Amino acid sequence: MTRDTYSSLKQKIEKEILKLQKQAQALQTKQRGPVITSIIRSMREYDITPEEIAEAFNKKATRSSPRKATAKPATPKRPVAAKYRHPETGATWTGRGKAPRWITTAETEGQNRNDFLIKA
Repeated sequence: MTRDTYSSLKQKIEKEILKLQKQAQALQTKQRGPVITSIIRSMREYDITPEEIAEAFNKKATRSSPRKATAKPATPKRPVAAKYRHPETGATWTGRGKAPRWITTAETEGQNRNDFLIKA
């Protein structure tokens, strides 16, 4: 059994790639025919000229660009007031996101989260 060199394997792969690219191009060409026929049929049915198609195509291309440029910038988020406070350390928590350790430790010891609510 002979061992193929890197360059000979590379050439085989490149030939296979070219073959597959030609097949893909032939398939695309074959599938484009009925689509073009359908477009021409619709153009004749609605009396649409190629110039109208070109004009509409160009309008759509230029119209989509400015929309992207006029996107509104994101508004900054407002800070949220603290809802819970640790009585000894004064540490606070808004009640959003993962609970801090002092809340989870207190809850495992049997205390209620409402015991730490800040009185308004």
